[in-house]
Amino acid sequence: MLKKGLETVQNAGVALLEEALKLREAGITAPILVFGRVLPQDVPVAVRHDITLTCFQTEWVHEVNQLSLSSPVNVHMKWDTGMGRVGLRTADELKELTEEINDSSAINLTGIYTHFATADDAGFDYFEMQQSRFEYLLQTFEAIWNKPVSVHIGNSAASIRFPERMYDYMRFGISMYGLYPSDVLKEEREIDLKPAFSLHSRLIHVKKVDPGESISYGATYTTRDQEYIGTIPIGYADGWIRKLQGMDVLIDGKRMPIVGRITMDQTMIRLDKEYSVGTKVTLIGKQGNSEIETDEIAAKLDTINYEIPCMISSRVPRLYQSD
Repeated sequence: MLKKGLETVQNAGVALLEEALKLREAGITAPILVFGRVLPQDVPVAVRHDITLTCFQTEWVHEVNQLSLSSPVNVHMKWDTGMGRVGLRTADELKELTEEINDSSAINLTGIYTHFATADDAGFDYFEMQQSRFEYLLQTFEAIWNKPVSVHIGNSAASIRFPERMYDYMRFGISMYGLYPSDVLKEEREIDLKPAFSLHSRLIHVKKVDPGESISYGATYTTRDQEYIGTIPIGYADGWIRKLQGMDVLIDGKRMPIVGRITMDQTMIRLDKEYSVGTKVTLIGKQGNSEIETDEIAAKLDTINYEIPCMISSRVPRLYQSD
């Protein structure tokens, strides 16, 4: 939810047209922008469901112009100011594409945007360079386009650090999960974020194992003493990948390690005592005064916290709740 003047505006952004359609099927009526390139032949689907698309190629415009549409498709134009993924880069490209859209009866330009590559870094040089490139392109655009458009440039990091420079909208991504985009932002703590994502399971089996017994594929873990081993129904098919062997989970507010290789559908845990089947196991989140943060999982996997919620597969049921 974002503020534009005194008006509260709700918008959604997705990567794929298929994701936008799922939101529509779920009854979401707010404006939806697809950030990824959508095939021209799929534009009629976007029009029928009032979904805004991203445009950055004159060839795409030419193909859309050949379609028979019930109404013009709304688009936002993407400018590549230094991210290097998609988007036009030069003033000449901008002029050409703007003229093509202006002459098109099939396309309605409603927004422009870019994306920052280093807004979460300690230094600001590259960010400032991108901002300058955007402002130059914006001046070029405003000189040849006189219709209103929305302007949005800021991801979570840029929006947290430079809210006054974000034009019309802020695009909160990772921070909607209550996660900071980087350790730098976490240390700066310009805003207080509360993690919204957690992952839980329950014990489905508990067994007492004698010393010298091995657990799971490859026999990579062998008991030294008599131990209680618990099993939970989550594995790498669920996104809880094998590299998380050795990571802790929480049971009864206490940390207990994953032992043996994580399998496709199940994970084993060394328990401090016997627990009942059905006991809650927290893989990410809080139990009592203990917590396993998404950042800790990311550090274990030598990656960023963005990847952790994304890697949990659709096999894991989602439960949405408010405070």
